[in-house]
Amino acid sequence: MLIGRVIGQLVATRKHPSHEALKLLLVQPLHLDGSDRGDAIVAVDSADAGIGDRVLLTTEGFCAMSAVGRWPSNPIDAAILGLVDEIQLIPGVTP
Repeated sequence: MLIGRVIGQLVATRKHPSHEALKLLLVQPLHLDGSDRGDAIVAVDSADAGIGDRVLLTTEGFCAMSAVGRWPSNPIDAAILGLVDEIQLIPGVTP
């Protein structure tokens, strides 16, 4: 799982039938210090996230499909699983 920040919303006029009524968001993965980690990812939203929210993100297909109740063979690679309220690091423990 990854931590990310929602940076945009996608609108698709044509999409796979299994994606009907699902919200697609653009998520920038983050390092624990809040800096960007790689390229942004398109994710299906299962947590009612919005632009600017920090989120918990999965990029494992089966977990992503299960999170939005679309399985076993729907093309979903990433999903937002929850909203992150706070990150607390324990001193002396390396992530």
